[in-house]
Amino acid sequence: MPGLSRESRYDAPDPAAEPEPGWVAPGVDVGHPLLEAIRTATDELSADGRTGLGWLSAPQTGIALVDAHRLVARASALVAVLVQHAEEVELHRSNGASTAAVWLANATATTRRDAYRFARVGEAIIDDTSRYRTHLAPACETGGVDTEQADVIVKALDALPDDLPAELRLQAEQAMVGFAADHDARALRALGKKILTVIAPEVGEAHEAALLEREEREARATSRLSMVSDGLGRVWGRFVIPELHGAMLRKALDAYAAPQHLNTADDPERRFQRDRTTPERYGQAFQQLLEMLDHKDLPNTGGTGATVVVTMTLESLLGGLASASLDTGGTISASEARRLACDAGLIPAVFGTTSEVLDLGRTARFHTKAMRLAMATRDKGCVAEGCTRPPHQTHAHHLTEWSAGGHTNTKDSCLLCDQHHHQIHDPLYLTERLGTGKLRFTRRE
Repeated sequence: MPGLSRESRYDAPDPAAEPEPGWVAPGVDVGHPLLEAIRTATDELSADGRTGLGWLSAPQTGIALVDAHRLVARASALVAVLVQHAEEVELHRSNGASTAAVWLANATATTRRDAYRFARVGEAIIDDTSRYRTHLAPACETGGVDTEQADVIVKALDALPDDLPAELRLQAEQAMVGFAADHDARALRALGKKILTVIAPEVGEAHEAALLEREEREARATSRLSMVSDGLGRVWGRFVIPELHGAMLRKALDAYAAPQHLNTADDPERRFQRDRTTPERYGQAFQQLLEMLDHKDLPNTGGTGATVVVTMTLESLLGGLASASLDTGGTISASEARRLACDAGLIPAVFGTTSEVLDLGRTARFHTKAMRLAMATRDKGCVAEGCTRPPHQTHAHHLTEWSAGGHTNTKDSCLLCDQHHHQIHDPLYLTERLGTGKLRFTRRE
């Protein structure tokens, strides 16, 4: 690489030789304390990083895994800080790279996507004018937040309204950093969309409603469904089905997507719909087909009908802005939920009343469909810590065992996937109820 050198880059390593210093700019003194610290840590890991694994016990292995992960997170934070500093000292100009992130990608064979993630996080950590330095920087530097989580937090805070008061922005940062202790980057991304509702409901509901409605408009506009027959009795798309079923699906979609239904349109929007490509028309038609399916015609799955349950407040149904939640864990805007309500029968999910029989006491062992729906709305799936199984892939479990006098109701029950349902009855495992409502499983020594 121009401007850089690495000794014996392409030669076979000599086992007796000293460790190579890595990428070093010619003529630069490597005696800086940071370089010496990295060199010392590298030497220690090279000498002792895999020593004695054979007699490392299970508890020690767990401690080592967590500590090693935090070490990686701290090292990644250091890389992020160094990328930002490299941008300030214009390191990339030494070899003609466009940015410090590109320089890092070239020098280390890192993907540019990951390199730019380091750059975003580094800017949030090191820049004294950054709005996200107060809570995020210490958490990254101590390994409490890894770079993937930090990147999600930065993007979530960047998405907040520009005119949001500084104290609310600081509260949002503090809350997101706190959530990172128990939630991975994927969960944080979902929480980030709702963070303003958490810290300032009066502002957050309108902001979340606008975001969701924009996402839904973009999702409808970019919907796609394409199919092609391969001449061998099969139709391929994003699925593989027999020729007969491909023809049946195409007929059903054509009933909704047929261009002649739009030929008399005079306004620009209708003309645009008429002129859309076939995949776009099929994408919209597929949505209509799914919405027109009658749940009575579908088989039960996981003890409940194969239908999506939408939960929202009465205030939001009557015109409010608070979002509606799906039993699958997703979220839709209040306006989208109201649109669905125009064409669908409403089943009120009212807890603690007599509108549904949710407590059978000792008269029945198995949970009813109404109970399953109530628990699906409440639990969102398997309640085991870290498990993401959706409600229809779970069993209803008596927290107080039926054989020990437990009652069949929603209060003393929860949803567990097949694996965790077996584990909770396995004497090798202890269970602990967490403040989040989740169950933590710990194997006995």
